[in-house]
Amino acid sequence: AFTVRRQGSWVATRNRLSSRRSEDERGMLDHLSLGTANLERATAFYDAALAPLGVVRVWTYPDAVGYGHAGGDDKLAIKQRPGFIAPVAGFHLALTARARREVDAFFRAALAHGGTSDGEPGLRPQYGPGYYAAFVVDPDGHRMEAVCHEPSGSGA
Repeated sequence: AFTVRRQGSWVATRNRLSSRRSEDERGMLDHLSLGTANLERATAFYDAALAPLGVVRVWTYPDAVGYGHAGGDDKLAIKQRPGFIAPVAGFHLALTARARREVDAFFRAALAHGGTSDGEPGLRPQYGPGYYAAFVVDPDGHRMEAVCHEPSGSGA
């Protein structure tokens, strides 16, 4: 048997979400999977780095973990891959933050759990007004960013 649970305009069935929103209101991507050489290390990194953004682990398997919003489906999966090779230059994943303080907390958590800095938190006017972001490289070499779009001078 399965459970159907209503969440606003979403209906959850067997941990898969189907939207009743129109096509033009949906995001472009459904989910993204990244490989890892060490799932335990990657899980510790992503558990910590994604928490400030309101993202939690929503499922765990012996060879993979999935992240999304509590009660929802995965949007990001991390999968153990034999022979994993670090990604090449040109790819990065930008994650949404609701406030600048979330960007700052993401950056601190990422560095504390094995990530390296690829750009400290701050305004990036070259990308647009109010573009506040931090850039890190995860322990496997994936480049990622947390970004908040707030007008200049808005709070925390």
